[in-house]
Amino acid sequence: MSDLQTPLLDKIKSVEDLRQLPESMLRQLADELRDETISAVSQTGGHLGAGLGVVELTVALHYVFNTPDDRLLWDVGHQAYPHKILTGRRDKITSLRQQGGLSGFTKRSESEFDPFGAGHSSTSISAGFGMAVARDLKQLRNHVIAVIGDGAMSAGMAYEALNNAGASETDMIVILNDNDMSIAQPVGALSAYLSELITSRPYHSIRDLVKEVASRFPTEIGEAAKKAKNLAREITGNQSLFSKLGFFHIGPIDGHDLGHLLPILKNLRDRDITGPVLVHVVTEKGKGHPFSGPNIEKYHAVPKFDIITGEQKKPTGNLPSYTSVFADTLTNLALKDKKITAITAAMPSGTGLDKMANSCPDQVFDVGIAEQHAVTFAAGMATEGMKPFCAIYSTFLQRGYDQLIHDVCLQNLPVRFAIDRAGLVGADGATHAGIYDLAYLSCLPNMTIMCPSDEAELVHMTATAAMFDDGPIALRYPRGTGTGVVMPESPQILPIGKAKIVQTGEELAIVSIGTMLSTCKEAAELMAHKGVYCTLVDARFAKPIDTDMLDSLCKTHAALLIVEEGSAGGFAAQVTHYIINAGYLDSNLKIRTAILPDKIIDHAERESQLKGVGLDVFGIMQQAENLISAQSDFSSSANS
Repeated sequence: MSDLQTPLLDKIKSVEDLRQLPESMLRQLADELRDETISAVSQTGGHLGAGLGVVELTVALHYVFNTPDDRLLWDVGHQAYPHKILTGRRDKITSLRQQGGLSGFTKRSESEFDPFGAGHSSTSISAGFGMAVARDLKQLRNHVIAVIGDGAMSAGMAYEALNNAGASETDMIVILNDNDMSIAQPVGALSAYLSELITSRPYHSIRDLVKEVASRFPTEIGEAAKKAKNLAREITGNQSLFSKLGFFHIGPIDGHDLGHLLPILKNLRDRDITGPVLVHVVTEKGKGHPFSGPNIEKYHAVPKFDIITGEQKKPTGNLPSYTSVFADTLTNLALKDKKITAITAAMPSGTGLDKMANSCPDQVFDVGIAEQHAVTFAAGMATEGMKPFCAIYSTFLQRGYDQLIHDVCLQNLPVRFAIDRAGLVGADGATHAGIYDLAYLSCLPNMTIMCPSDEAELVHMTATAAMFDDGPIALRYPRGTGTGVVMPESPQILPIGKAKIVQTGEELAIVSIGTMLSTCKEAAELMAHKGVYCTLVDARFAKPIDTDMLDSLCKTHAALLIVEEGSAGGFAAQVTHYIINAGYLDSNLKIRTAILPDKIIDHAERESQLKGVGLDVFGIMQQAENLISAQSDFSSSANS
């Protein structure tokens, strides 16, 4: 970052250096920190908008509170890039989301300033309350501060935590970072003064507060006095949901004005806190981004970009993404069938449903960050004869698992689950990896699971799900672009539970599930050059498995290799369970599984992740050759 001029930030090697600065210099530091964040993300890509919105708040929190002894939790972690720069990780900030580099989220193993890992939203209040209770049990006096966005506050878990914490006498601070609205009229000098006032000294009644306010304004300005009274009543929380839940409610205040933030935070730090406090801070997501133009997502997540021109460095090529193929197919189906609906949990663009919303606005529902509600909401629709598609990332569907079991599978309701970001997800790392869904879905009665091997198959499977009415059905697909196959003119309805033979061979059969097929095909081609010819099968369905196909393979081949980009307990487990119970292992049949290992797979390029776990072309070829060698050794031993 040699072209970036950050003379003040250059002096900050630790938060102790930050706290030595006079308050008059914090504005300059915040400006430099914002520039540094933009420069870093331009080189790595990542979540930009949320971090830019909390620059001043980040500076103020670390300046006022004694972190890391005072616990500071950033909900989700999207907002934590400036936090990382200030807490000793500036020299590594251009390694964000790169292999061996900094995580794109907060991570306990990365820094003592990250007291809680956060990749999924809405956990900070629960975790912070747990820390605060533990502090009290240990008779310590440190502060606990949880920063949560207004989007994350749409999740039920946040309200469960507020309900629990608000009913206690436990001291903790929740900062509600509201970045979904422009700064409204009450967020000004009067509002900031009132908030500072009520945090610096106790008031016996609203009358005392109004009296103090009135003394600051000319008595002849009757209208101003009236507004002051109304604002005082609002800000002290008499009508606030948070105050009803037991929180002392402060705000809203301007989250970009250090002159507002610092006095309030100092008063919260120094006063004898009695119980939980919520501070409502209004910020602008993406504040300070230097480039103009359409900004619907407010630069939430961006690829690498040119720091001078703002031009984003997107991958070249015109292959469609799996997300767009699903969205386009579902939109076309929904235009013809008004019973088709789509539900997303605060990810309309991420799941592609924003396209469908433009064409069929009455058939798309964004329920906010509320996956549990999304699943049961879809189940309710299904009971009334609708055809709901619940489009949720694999990693986020985990949050609705109880509802998936209790409200969908046990009642055998025809809810369609469109599971995006299945498999490893590269730079987003372990918190967002969609590697467990095959395992956690395969064990559920009544569940049907489809896994397209390419974008054309995804078209057929989306249409198949729309027509399927015998119970819940899921289709899972990865992020990124397709393989470049010829797209069908019209979708086909697939026979449920039937695999497809891609090529026939001799002693070895490779059974692939999902988009690993192209990798398996390339491995089979390389093996053919060595004189080893494999049967290659596209399983298509993870459940029900094609037992007729398996019977045929087990009777005609000496060895089977099952390839799955998923954790233990998924498709490969279903296949091996069937083969063992069918008695095929009593013969000379050898079987191996090439799946993901039982460990956390850290962030890196997806190709590097697959190579590291033996699921690239050469890894699969090596496992296939080892299996053939083992079979030959077994056969020789059996015949001797």
